[in-house]
Amino acid sequence: MRRALLISVALTVAACSGERAAPRAPSAGGFASIPARRYGLGRAATPEEIALRNIDVGPDGEGLPAGSGSAALGADLFQKKCSMCHGPKGQGMPPAFPQLIGRDAKAEGFKFSTDFKLQHTIGNYWPYATTVFDYVRRAMPQLQPGSLTNDEVYSLTAFLLASNEVIPMSATLDSVSLTTVKMPYRDRFVSDNRRGGKEVK
Repeated sequence: MRRALLISVALTVAACSGERAAPRAPSAGGFASIPARRYGLGRAATPEEIALRNIDVGPDGEGLPAGSGSAALGADLFQKKCSMCHGPKGQGMPPAFPQLIGRDAKAEGFKFSTDFKLQHTIGNYWPYATTVFDYVRRAMPQLQPGSLTNDEVYSLTAFLLASNEVIPMSATLDSVSLTTVKMPYRDRFVSDNRRGGKEVK
């Protein structure tokens, strides 16, 4: 049965490539050895196309763009662009949309390992303020990711951090001030020191 399945896969790949190929017997590892083929699809991305997608922001703030935004402006933006999924108070809408705002006293002290029902929010769990910006910028709003301006993302980030009692509600953030924000439980996370990893101070 397994041999027949492997031969069937080999024939399917050969058919999709537009070439006829005799089925190959399984190798010593148990899988059919199928030669690599190029299908002539697509093209190399241009530098401009790469730049449009190369917008990630690191924990140390590398990659933060120009712009600024206030928590006050972010509050209005949140109601217009985020509340339909995350709730008007950021309380979440289970099971699909997580809670964003809240510093449950029962969760303070990073007690998630002893009570799995505690809510992980930006204020009580997220390790870096800069990556809040990164995630909102790349992935939100869910139906229009990437549609927010840099100023809007700074404003939403400021609002989320202020609502979680990390910064004052009067705060304004930009690429400099955002890197100075230290999340409450930053020290509970371990730096990635694997090969190629970058330790964040």
